[in-house]
Amino acid sequence: MAAEAAAAALGRVADVEIDGGGVFKYVLLRVRPRHAGTAAAAKEVVRGHGWAEYHADIYDKAAAELERQGFDCECLGGGRISHQQEQKKIHVYGYSVGFGRAKHSVTTEKLKAKYPDYEITWADEGY
Repeated sequence: MAAEAAAAALGRVADVEIDGGGVFKYVLLRVRPRHAGTAAAAKEVVRGHGWAEYHADIYDKAAAELERQGFDCECLGGGRISHQQEQKKIHVYGYSVGFGRAKHSVTTEKLKAKYPDYEITWADEGY
């Protein structure tokens, strides 16, 4: 797959898909086009949902959706997100027992791009 095609394909994958409010688990995933090789273009995406009992539930659903679209993904870690829609605040914190702690700084940058008018913070403390 040519680099331009890989970049275009990755551009169609949403950087952030999280619930509209509440406190919920999230995972940080690295996504790359299938059969593109490890040196190919890749990007990190955030997926977070309140329906998930475990971080692996979010990963399994996201991985299945991405695979249907021709992508491979790996989980870089997880944590929690507190999304206060009315106050326009998001706080990223904690870790995943199964996947480890995500780089909350990366997650925060992705969230800032999607929610530019929000106050977005992160901390490594908490579960």
